[in-house]
Amino acid sequence: MKLNNGRIWPYAISASIIFIFGACIATIVVTSSLPVQESDTYMMSYHDADAKANELIKAKIDFDKKYNIEYVTQTFTKDKSVIAYKISDKESNPVNNATIKVVLTRPSTLKNDQELNNPSVENGVYTFEPTTLSADGRWDIMAQVSVGETSRFYNIKTDTRGMNIVEY
Repeated sequence: MKLNNGRIWPYAISASIIFIFGACIATIVVTSSLPVQESDTYMMSYHDADAKANELIKAKIDFDKKYNIEYVTQTFTKDKSVIAYKISDKESNPVNNATIKVVLTRPSTLKNDQELNNPSVENGVYTFEPTTLSADGRWDIMAQVSVGETSRFYNIKTDTRGMNIVEY
């Protein structure tokens, strides 16, 4: 059978449709086999964070009107990292009655999460026990800081290979 005079187009269109359908099936198979990690930026599910977004923003503003918080960790490495924060009021007086909960986590996975509690407090500096991280690379340090009725989240992106620190 000789294909000429425009009779090849139906075959080309049919082949294209079959190819596109196959690519769609392959995409669905590959994506369904990959793990999905939910965001926990505010130490809660993203559904709760979305529902409470205005409350979280208002709480941060209220906290920042009364207190200063500063990430004062000297070095952040895989071995024996010591996480420290300094909290003071607006007159630079140290605050020693805050509650801080810290979670160390890797971006896009929750399996390496480490929760830090019970820091030692000296002159407004909250220092956690040295911790060993599971891997070098990028880490998120999420802290929930509360002083009395006010609280806020103070989240840091950092890397064990350098001291690039960014609040997010």
